Amino acid sequence: MALAAVCCQHDGSGQMPGQVVLASAACQVRWRWQVTPAELRAAGRLSGQFFSRGVSRVELVHQAISGRAFGPLRQAGAPARRVHDVVAGGVYAAIRGAGLATGVVGGAVVSRFGAGGQSVSAAPGGNLALSAVNAIAGDRLGTDLAPLAISMAVRVAGHDIELSPRQLASDFPAATPRLAVFVHGLAETEDSWQRRHEVSVPYGQRLQADYGYTPVYLRYNTGRHVSANGHDLADLLSALTAAWPTEVTEVLLVGHSMGGLVIRSACHYGEQRSAAWTQLVRHVFYLGAPHLGAPAARAAGFSGLALGLLAETRPFVSLVNGSSAGIKDLRYGYLLDDDWADCDQDSCLRDHRRRTPLLAGANHHVISATVTADPSHRVGALVGDLLVQPASAHGRHGGRQVIGFAAKSGREVGGAHHFDLLNHAPVWAAMRGLLESEQSETQQAETRQA
Repeated sequence: MALAAVCCQHDGSGQMPGQVVLASAACQVRWRWQVTPAELRAAGRLSGQFFSRGVSRVELVHQAISGRAFGPLRQAGAPARRVHDVVAGGVYAAIRGAGLATGVVGGAVVSRFGAGGQSVSAAPGGNLALSAVNAIAGDRLGTDLAPLAISMAVRVAGHDIELSPRQLASDFPAATPRLAVFVHGLAETEDSWQRRHEVSVPYGQRLQADYGYTPVYLRYNTGRHVSANGHDLADLLSALTAAWPTEVTEVLLVGHSMGGLVIRSACHYGEQRSAAWTQLVRHVFYLGAPHLGAPAARAAGFSGLALGLLAETRPFVSLVNGSSAGIKDLRYGYLLDDDWADCDQDSCLRDHRRRTPLLAGANHHVISATVTADPSHRVGALVGDLLVQPASAHGRHGGRQVIGFAAKSGREVGGAHHFDLLNHAPVWAAMRGLLESEQSETQQAETRQA
């Protein structure tokens, strides 16, 4: 969280106004977090809840171990066990209650004396921290934790903006008829696309300079189901294109990791509703999107199943299976409500993904990365970019093309990891090559028709 020091005015000691003087009684320094009071109170409640859940897990382990200890004694040990259980249960309940109360009271006290006027998400560091909280528990941020919940929105200068003609004209004074909409991945923010901008010019700026696209960056709660965010993105694109300062003639979508799944979900629901924007989408770029799932997410699910085999480790199942709905969707690349609606994702680890066609009329481009310099190397094929394997990114399973990506529209970048895909010169070279190739084919087709 960003901190700001507020200093007293010039006191005649020779110090200039606004300077912070350490170890000086003449100048009072007050530290405040760049966070709203409501966010601090919610953060206190959330920390209390996490503490309480941790205590409950310890209590369950304690019960399992004591059960094994008292088990051989059977009826003879029953009185002692009842006394033990009552005393231990009371102690754990008291600790849980104290933790919850401390979180609530602590959050309230700090919010009164340490809160600033701006949201924590106004600063890049705070924005990333809030996105991490949403990635882990975004589907469980109820009314009492609502100040921490992220709503999908277009972001400009660290703030959500209203999708009204006046607001968009103000925030995008040089708006063009061509939009490039960027959708980030799990636990990321709209700022993630600026990664290493001092080394490589971000894709948005390149698309604007070379092709006349106006870049638009979104932020959303990655802990919610992909399908829930897909519904929201479909609605947002309808509102955005309708209120854009000039008539929109073309939309280009770019999704990193989970963002690629959210885009596919939005396109599906947009087509179902006959949304006008779906007819404007010309290009879609999927950068390291786990279309067939991510091994790490599946491994977490199987480890939860293994932990449930023993009474002593069973309490930690919720620690693994307690991941957000968004993370669970990454196990198999779920896009739609129907993919998960009839399945308990904690106990059922089978793949229920429906086959979802790609948006018709658009060019779908896939770019994957491998940590090996040679993308065709066996190790590269196995570990991919450390989070997503190339086969999943390109929609291939067992040598068969499961998702209808054209071979000519796929590229593999070697010597890069998952987050390099957010801004990396070789990735831009691949994107540019795909755009140029598509333009060339279109011009040749027009020439033949003429």
